[in-house]
Amino acid sequence: MGLFQSISAWNTARQERHVALMQDKGLCPDCRGRGFNSYASYEYSYNNVYDCPGCNGSGSYVDWAETISQTEG
Repeated sequence: MGLFQSISAWNTARQERHVALMQDKGLCPDCRGRGFNSYASYEYSYNNVYDCPGCNGSGSYVDWAETISQTEG
């Protein structure tokens, strides 16, 4: 089980570094400040675009942190 624990620890550390970097920039970690997420569909000519659920479409780290704090507790 040591391999799985080390992979989990690496993934957690990577996510924490990403969130810290986005906090320094003031951007939402989920959408990287764009305010939307684009999901590629099975068709080549059409992409589905959705507002980011983390920041509610604002792209701001403050809005993302507020949404995360509401969902955690």
